[in-house]
Amino acid sequence: MSLATAAVGTASEVAAAVRSALESVFDAVAATRTDTEELLARVAAESRRPATVDLAALRPGLHLRLARTELVSGVGFVAAPGLLTDVPAWLEWWQSGSDGDVRPLLLDLDPEQSAYADYTHWDWFALPRDTGERAVAGPYVDYLCSDEYSLTLSAPVQMEGRFAGVAAADVYLRHFEAAVLPMLRRLPGPAHLVNARGRVTASADPAHLAGSLTKGPDFAAVLRRARPGRFRGLRLVPCRDIPLVLVVSPR
Repeated sequence: MSLATAAVGTASEVAAAVRSALESVFDAVAATRTDTEELLARVAAESRRPATVDLAALRPGLHLRLARTELVSGVGFVAAPGLLTDVPAWLEWWQSGSDGDVRPLLLDLDPEQSAYADYTHWDWFALPRDTGERAVAGPYVDYLCSDEYSLTLSAPVQMEGRFAGVAAADVYLRHFEAAVLPMLRRLPGPAHLVNARGRVTASADPAHLAGSLTKGPDFAAVLRRARPGRFRGLRLVPCRDIPLVLVVSPR
């Protein structure tokens, strides 16, 4: 086996390991999505629109996912503006405290008062809304929930065939890096992970710091093709079923 072939195989194995690390988080997102869509379907069957009181039924499942999913620091449903009858916007969001307790996120989403009232432009909301696919957003400083450098994994939720919001889960970047950096460092060249926007989510390459935007190909197109490729000497390996691309530079 040639060195080039061995490197490709190793990169594929690392991409598969990254997929494995994040799939449990997306499982939590998928379960939240299923619970929310079933809840919204029951409300629609009653010929009415949902309200915040209806979303309380999601809480047992959200608490369970926080307790059982190691990487998840926060999880919930973020409603599309106008979905609910009693508030203009809402996050049914629960997160783990430093002492292990589970607590709700309480936000002022009054558009006249709050800088966070319009969350529709953030990637974790906009990407699932615009593409119909699940997404990895960040890393970014999550001023909304935790003040931590975080990733948010999300997927669209529908009600009667229309976009109703997103199911999502937060992962602290320090926890994600602890899981994936040892894998990246085993590769024969500098390596980093990027999302569909080209933002670096983790890096063992000093030329590409986590959180930075990297120049390169259309990473969303690389993810759609779902097969390894090259771009100007870089090895590009999609993490199958996870919207991240492993980028390996030559030595």
